[in-house]
Amino acid sequence: MADAPNTTAHTEKIHVEPHPSPSDAPSGPSKGELKRLAKQAEKDKKAAEKAAKQAELNAAKAAADVDYASQNYGPLPLNQSQERTGRERIKIDTLTTADVGKSVLYNVVDVSEIAQGSKMVFLHLRQRLSSIQALVAQTPHTVSKQMVKWSGSIDSESIVLVEGVCQAPMEEVKSVTVGNVEVLIHKLFTIMDLALGYPKLSDHFKIHVIAGVDGGLPFSFEDASRPEEEYEKEDAKFNKVHLDTRLNSRVFDLRTPTNQAIFTLQAAVTRFFREYLETNHFLDIHSPKLQGAATESGASVFKVGYFKGNAFLAQSPQLAKQMAIAADFERVYEIGPVFRAENSFTHRHMTEFTGLDLEMTIEEHYHEVLELLDSMLIHIFKGLTTQYAKEIEVIQKQFPAEIFKFKEKTPRLGWKDGLAMLKEAGVEIGEFEDLSTEQEKLLGKLVYEKYDTDYYILDKFPTAVRPFYTMPDAADPNYSNSYDFFMRGEEILSGAQRIHDPAFLTKRMVECGVDPATMRGYLDAFKLGAPPHGGGGIGLERVVMLFLKVGNIRRASMFPRDPRRLEP
Repeated sequence: MADAPNTTAHTEKIHVEPHPSPSDAPSGPSKGELKRLAKQAEKDKKAAEKAAKQAELNAAKAAADVDYASQNYGPLPLNQSQERTGRERIKIDTLTTADVGKSVLYNVVDVSEIAQGSKMVFLHLRQRLSSIQALVAQTPHTVSKQMVKWSGSIDSESIVLVEGVCQAPMEEVKSVTVGNVEVLIHKLFTIMDLALGYPKLSDHFKIHVIAGVDGGLPFSFEDASRPEEEYEKEDAKFNKVHLDTRLNSRVFDLRTPTNQAIFTLQAAVTRFFREYLETNHFLDIHSPKLQGAATESGASVFKVGYFKGNAFLAQSPQLAKQMAIAADFERVYEIGPVFRAENSFTHRHMTEFTGLDLEMTIEEHYHEVLELLDSMLIHIFKGLTTQYAKEIEVIQKQFPAEIFKFKEKTPRLGWKDGLAMLKEAGVEIGEFEDLSTEQEKLLGKLVYEKYDTDYYILDKFPTAVRPFYTMPDAADPNYSNSYDFFMRGEEILSGAQRIHDPAFLTKRMVECGVDPATMRGYLDAFKLGAPPHGGGGIGLERVVMLFLKVGNIRRASMFPRDPRRLEP
């Protein structure tokens, strides 16, 4: 039998790993790992808190750096009359304690810092003769720290637009003229950059610069305002501003309170002059300043080219005044420039000054003219004394002087009386010689001692020292119907009765070396018939100089002209 197959299967051994039991699983982080993880978590927490705090600080800083007052200060755009809001600008000198709490808007021609801190700045603001203290203080939502810092950086003498509220200061401010009120400023502009236009009334705290200073100031405003006597002190620690230095920078010099007051009084003199004469029926005329011949003498006349010939600058409106009288105007006056080609550098001479001239018909005697001139000057003196005491006080702080004295009845000396007083004082002088400057001053001193007045009249000058058109005295032709008026010993007015007869006038021209042919138009006026007349001419600047006793006529001239000065 065949062998039977082996039916028994071959079995391969397979190794199977046993499943681990729960007790064999890992046990988790170790204590050290847990500690490390806890420290990291704490560190991450602190970092997050720090980042949050820094973010909060950054946000606060960013909020603080936001200039919430940026529209309340800065330079204004160039004023080209872009708009007209019609808002009223106040004047500093009108503010009183009754205005406390009132919103104000005004332009000031000066701003100078007087004190500054990190959160506030005090400013000294000026309008002409008046000044006031102002305060810019950091205030939430209104005045930012940037605005305070900018306000303290404004150049002295800049022109600013200010808006604020009046308040009472802690105590009266002595360094300003309006000391019982100050202005809390919330808007301040230099007049160069206001993009959004002028503020609404409810938005009333602003300051802007109207016009800044380009370059440095020529000298200290404070030095220019000091009393002259302070310069002479041995311990003086400031620089004296000399007159030439002032005149070279005249615009800046004119800003001082003293100069503001001087030229306020100068304007008043012309106003009172005009007021008195128009009340007395005088007519304002305007004569030409280019003439074909010299009025007084060829030595003191400016000759100018006139097309193919020559002309002369008027030494006075003398010829025109007299011709106006011949034309039947009876009483005329003029305020205008006078030119004198005198190469003089004294304290009282200029090559151009302002003349106050008048001419009038005479009824009987030339003293009618003299007396009207006297009354007119008394009117001026009284007006200045009573209406401009504030300005006089300001000027006297820098130029201390005795108040100008005058009488209701002005002392009137004859020429011979004046000479007798001088001779009695030891002066040697001829009967027909003109007075020198020193003799005039001495006579003024003698008159003051005798009559207690700074103002007097000297009558009956020698004919030889007067112009050709002066009428000689009927009793003694060596003397004339002429007069000068004096203030503080210096002449301020010269006048006379004029020759109105053409034949006599021609004769006097020849005697004085004047060619009648060169003045034919003038002579022809008298050939038509002219009434007896007289008048006088006053130097405006000399009156102001002597009334205030400021020492030099250039101080009483806004832009003086002398042999060395033609500008500014």
